Amino acid sequence: MQCCGNTHISLMPWKPLVSYCCRSLSAPRPRRLVVSAAAAQPTASNSGDGSNGGDDLSEVLNGKVAKGSGTSARGRRLLKIREEKRKREYERLHNYPAWAKVLEGACKNDTELRAVLGDSIGNPELMRKRVEERVRKKGRDFHKSKTGSVLAFKVSFRDYNPVDSYIWFELYGSPSDQDVDLLGSVIQSWYVMGRLGAFNSSNLQLANSAMEYDPLYDPDKGSNVMPSSFHDIGDVEFQDNWGRVWVDLGTSDFFAIDVLLNCLTVLNSEYLGIQQVVFGGRRMGDWEEGMTSPDYGYKCFKI
Repeated sequence: MQCCGNTHISLMPWKPLVSYCCRSLSAPRPRRLVVSAAAAQPTASNSGDGSNGGDDLSEVLNGKVAKGSGTSARGRRLLKIREEKRKREYERLHNYPAWAKVLEGACKNDTELRAVLGDSIGNPELMRKRVEERVRKKGRDFHKSKTGSVLAFKVSFRDYNPVDSYIWFELYGSPSDQDVDLLGSVIQSWYVMGRLGAFNSSNLQLANSAMEYDPLYDPDKGSNVMPSSFHDIGDVEFQDNWGRVWVDLGTSDFFAIDVLLNCLTVLNSEYLGIQQVVFGGRRMGDWEEGMTSPDYGYKCFKI
């Protein structure tokens, strides 16, 4: 017989003649299409009569049904994390505040600043809060051995009444908690001395005495002098760079003011810079009565 233009002869006459096409022998075997059981099952809407089962199978075979992404839930989460990290890095490089970059650079050589920022590096808002908190508690300077001022402070009087007046202190900046304690302690010590009668110019036996030889002190004269006493004092209050304290000197002499100014002179030059001291007056600078919230720069030293 002939097939594909060639003649084929059976060599086994006792068996039926079987003809093989040479093309079919050389042609590759067709691949088997494996369809998952889920794809081959009919959907709930057409499983009743089985009429659409073949249609669903044909759709799978023709590629009309969407295939899975092939990624797991963990892979998708990792992809999302990488994308968020890339966005943060982009924002850090393009939208990062310049002052935050300066702080990060300073941290490399400043251990104290690095301790202040801590784990806030990379978060400008948190970095700003940490620095503001540090300034509010310890002052504006990170490294400063001498914290006073080389300039003498100005002294003035405005309708000063020694038994009912405020004493005002204008500083160079908002005081830290340490500054508040320092100035408050000076005022408190001054009050305690006045309360014990230290400011009595009627008994200055040694002030005008020559000290070349052993001076003489008359205790009877000192005990017979009319005593003087500091009557009352208020708390030392601060709003921003202004501080004040209400005083009632009572029977103390103005000698008490000289003593206070002598103390403040050394305090100003060595520890806490003071611009001016004003005796009297009801309001200085932008002082607001009743504003006692620490959020608005108010601080207080209790006496």
